[in-house]
Amino acid sequence: MANISINKISSKPLEEQQIEYVERKGIGHPDSLIDGICDEVSHALCREYIGKFGVILHHNVDKGLIIGGSSDTWFGGGEITNKIEVIVTGRATEKFENRKIEVNDIAERVAEKYLKDNSRFLDLEKEVKIESKIRKGSEDLNSIFTRGNGVPLANDTSFGIGFAPLTETERLVLETEHFLNGKDYKRKIPAVGEDIKVMGMRDGDRIVLTIAIAFVAKFVKSIEEYTKYKELVAKDVSNIAKKLTEREVRIFVNTGDAEENEDAYLTKSGLSCESGDDGEVGRGNRVNGLITPFRQMSLEAAAGKNPVNHIGKIYNVLARELSAQVAKEYPQINECNIAVLSQIGHKIDDPLNLNINLIVEKGANFENIKSKSNYIAENWLENIGKFSLDLSLGKYKTF
Repeated sequence: MANISINKISSKPLEEQQIEYVERKGIGHPDSLIDGICDEVSHALCREYIGKFGVILHHNVDKGLIIGGSSDTWFGGGEITNKIEVIVTGRATEKFENRKIEVNDIAERVAEKYLKDNSRFLDLEKEVKIESKIRKGSEDLNSIFTRGNGVPLANDTSFGIGFAPLTETERLVLETEHFLNGKDYKRKIPAVGEDIKVMGMRDGDRIVLTIAIAFVAKFVKSIEEYTKYKELVAKDVSNIAKKLTEREVRIFVNTGDAEENEDAYLTKSGLSCESGDDGEVGRGNRVNGLITPFRQMSLEAAAGKNPVNHIGKIYNVLARELSAQVAKEYPQINECNIAVLSQIGHKIDDPLNLNINLIVEKGANFENIKSKSNYIAENWLENIGKFSLDLSLGKYKTF
């Protein structure tokens, strides 16, 4: 395809550069919670539309907010004194073929279930208020959604970004949060809450991990026990790090504490949004689960966007998956960076440009790599309908 460009880049891969920052907001961070809620609302609407009409109807529920509550905590316990508020909004088809779809009821049920599945100590009835304010979509976007003769038309002029492989620091940050929020670790140390943020900084061959954890107060009886939990977490993360990198790794947990004053990061629920920290769709992780300021990134909020023609979701996830496949196919590729650009009203399988920038090892057969990369990219575009369906079913993470 003439609109696929593949280039050999001579710049130094990030892995070999001196400084690198990487961040991950865990599943219980308010930005991640609202991302997850809105994406699940989209999945639920897709299922509802398919079940009733056999097709996915237009919707974008990519606007949402968590308004933090208030709480009092102490060693051994806590209470939420002002409810956490969850607001889901956006646009969705509410009526089709003279049949009504209760989009707001669906959204509120989904939000409640998502919070239940991703937090252990919230009393949803007493401590959370959920409200959906989804409205009817605009006629021009609805029209674009229904045109295309089998291939959807892009809803916007926008772009998606993806890169691979992950650096050691990126993998370490990602795996640290997955480990600490895994079911096995919660059984081992139930005091570790779901709201976890991991910030990684690499300076040459030294990595510093700064980890923020909302500890659950009822499991922490004293400042001495709190300190022991922090030390145990640091030790466990250190063991994980040894499996992922040979670089020196220093680990810090809850550096904002003033333990001499018994000032500790305690929560009733394991979530910071119980006491004032708010969340908004799109402010957290990119579609690869990380925030990577030393990489190319899109600022699109992918969560909650429709998987049929919304480029902000489709092209970002596609670029991530495509770059991962290209990099895996050729170990000689040190870095694969992909950008895909749409034009509103044009078919999504025919982007204005799909650009692949490759940093390859010295002596690698670039022409062979280029030819194969082009073939892989064409294959992804040709099968974009199946890819979009998989997106609608939640088979790809967006945060």
